Amino acid sequence: MLISLDELDLKILTALQADGRVSNADLASRIGLSATPCLRRVRSLEEQGAIKGYRALLDRAKVGLGLTVMVGVKVDGHRDENARAIQAAFIEMSEVVACHLLSGETDFLLEVVVPDLAHYEQFLLGKLLLLPMVKDIRSNIVIRTVKETAPLPLR
Repeated sequence: MLISLDELDLKILTALQADGRVSNADLASRIGLSATPCLRRVRSLEEQGAIKGYRALLDRAKVGLGLTVMVGVKVDGHRDENARAIQAAFIEMSEVVACHLLSGETDFLLEVVVPDLAHYEQFLLGKLLLLPMVKDIRSNIVIRTVKETAPLPLR
């Protein structure tokens, strides 16, 4: 459900996308509000679901996860139970950091993060290919990430 955002809300969201650890006092100063109304707006944005959460952005290679693979998955048959079952399976796989349902030749696009190619092979053979509803898998190894987790282009 779309929520109504005014200019101050957009300024808050833009500032928080740039620095999610900014203090409420600094945030209020940046957007031209006092601290209490700013905090009230942030909490309202959280309650309405515009702000889904806060997290640290990690350097994958430095934490031992140097291989990212974009995996296209085609399912066998488009029955509702297959779609629900495969989505539940993807959600449970810790290696899958993002999963998108697509329209087109591929049904799902997975972003898979693992230490190296040997671990990807284990993931592919030991998890993905064991799913009975998988018809086809296309793996694309990421050479280098050019743009990552950019802020959303708010109006």
